[in-house]
Amino acid sequence: MKLISTKICKTSDIGVNDILFGGSMLAWIDEAGGIMASSVCCTSNMVTLKIEEVLFKEPVKVKQQIRIYGKVDRIGKTSISLWVEARRADLKKQTEVVVCSTKMVFVHIDEQGKPIPIQTC
Repeated sequence: MKLISTKICKTSDIGVNDILFGGSMLAWIDEAGGIMASSVCCTSNMVTLKIEEVLFKEPVKVKQQIRIYGKVDRIGKTSISLWVEARRADLKKQTEVVVCSTKMVFVHIDEQGKPIPIQTC
């Protein structure tokens, strides 16, 4: 998998249980997936069509670093499917633990928001 993005969990990202709010993580992986889809398809005109089941496997606390990785699963006529995985990094031990993972689908659109064919770089 390729590193797409890195985030730091801040106090403003914390939910009522003193761990990262799931909605913050969803926003992070959506943004990272969109960055990867745009890079692979050489256009910023990509929108999220679908985020499949997201499994939150491990908690994230304030000050912890999250690294988001992605891998192309399939490129279709107008869409691209990606595997996206967020990992909590332990900087001292130089290790990573999977926090959540999902499959995402992005669609290439025109100025009117209609799907159009992908033309890779």
